[in-house]
Amino acid sequence: MAAGSEVTAWRPRVPGVTEVFHARFTEYAYPMHVHDAWTLLVVDDGAVRYDLDRHEHGTPRDTVTLLPPHVPHNGSPATPGGFRKRVLYLDGSRLGDELIGAAVDGPELRDPVLRRRVGQLHTVLARPGDELEAESRLTLVGERLRDHLRRRTDVPPRHRDPVLAARLRELLDARVVDGITLAEAARLLHAHPAHLVRAFSGAYGIPPHQYLLSRRIGRARRLLLDGMAPAQVAPVTGFHDQAHLTRHFRKLVGVTPGRYRAAR
Repeated sequence: MAAGSEVTAWRPRVPGVTEVFHARFTEYAYPMHVHDAWTLLVVDDGAVRYDLDRHEHGTPRDTVTLLPPHVPHNGSPATPGGFRKRVLYLDGSRLGDELIGAAVDGPELRDPVLRRRVGQLHTVLARPGDELEAESRLTLVGERLRDHLRRRTDVPPRHRDPVLAARLRELLDARVVDGITLAEAARLLHAHPAHLVRAFSGAYGIPPHQYLLSRRIGRARRLLLDGMAPAQVAPVTGFHDQAHLTRHFRKLVGVTPGRYRAAR
C-alpha cells in the first residue's frame, strides 16, 4: 500500500453490492480505468477531481457522485492533504445500462436526502446480521438514483397498500428467527421491493427491518427472563452473535442483555 493510504474493503452479503470500499489517500492518483459496476461515491474530507468522458469534474462534500460502468475515468486529490471517501460498487440489478448516458451527463447529484441515506447504508453494511436493513436502505437509495437519472421533476405519489403490508407482516412473523431477504419477500408477494418497504412503513409507521428486529428483541427478552444466557439467546432469536444481540438490545431496551437478565 502506498504511503499516505488507508484502505478498507469487503463484500457484504447484500444482493446488488459487489464491494464496499473505504479509503483515505493523501497523494495517490488513479490512472484512467473502468469498472464493470456502478460506482456510488461520497467524499467525507477533502475533494477529488476526475475526468469522465473527456470532461473534468469534482466532488464537493455536499454531493453524491455516481460513475457509470464501462466509462473510463481517473481520480486525484483536489485539496491539500488528500481526501477520504466511501464507495459502493453496485451491479446492474440496481441500475440498468439504459441509465449510463444520463450518469455521464451529470455524475454529481446534489441531494441531501440521498447523501444521508447513502451514509446510513454504509453504516449498516458494516454490521453483520443486519442484511435486511441494508437491503431495504439500498432499495430506497437505488430508487432515488433512478429518479435522478430519469430526470423526474415530480415526486411520485406514495400509494398505500394495507393488504400488501399485512401480508409482509405475516411473512416476517413467520420468519422471525430465520429472517428473509427483501428480494425473497418481493418474489413471494409478487411486489417490487421499494413498494414493499413503502407500503409496510406507511401502514405501520416502521420499516420492515425494524419491525423484524423488534420481534427478535421481544423474543430475546422473554428468554433472558427465563434465565437463558445472552450467548445462548443470540442464535435462537435470529442474531448473528452475542455482540449483534447486545448492540440492538441496548439500543431498544436501554441496557445490555446481561444486565437485563440480572435484573429479573
